[in-house]
Amino acid sequence: MEMNLSTAQDLMAQAIEQARREFGRSICVAVCDGQGFLLAFARMPGAPIRSIAIAQGKAYTAARMGVNTDAFLERLHRENLQPGYFCDPLLTGLPGGSVLKNRAGETIGAAGISGLSVREDQVIADALAVAAQKI
Repeated sequence: MEMNLSTAQDLMAQAIEQARREFGRSICVAVCDGQGFLLAFARMPGAPIRSIAIAQGKAYTAARMGVNTDAFLERLHRENLQPGYFCDPLLTGLPGGSVLKNRAGETIGAAGISGLSVREDQVIADALAVAAQKI
């Protein structure tokens, strides 16, 4: 199954609820398809304006690179690389983006979270990856 608008919106709602419940703070959440094109986006009231582009960049990066953004950051450090070396100005190494795979293990999209600490952003993005495996 591929990512569709309904599934993207369900995942987005789950991320917002988790941010409220576990962290008590506002986030931006972006869900994209397997190529990194935005399907759904929400900014909770009070979430930083800068988090709009950051959440979208994290989702895009996870989809395009095929790995979570925390793993991409580790690679950048390990290999002494800059994101610009990949010839795509939209890539980011900020943690908070996760690849979304269905129960068959096929990549169906990616999610990006911004507004909390990068560790907390990644926790929510990873929870969405677990939820997507039920699709």
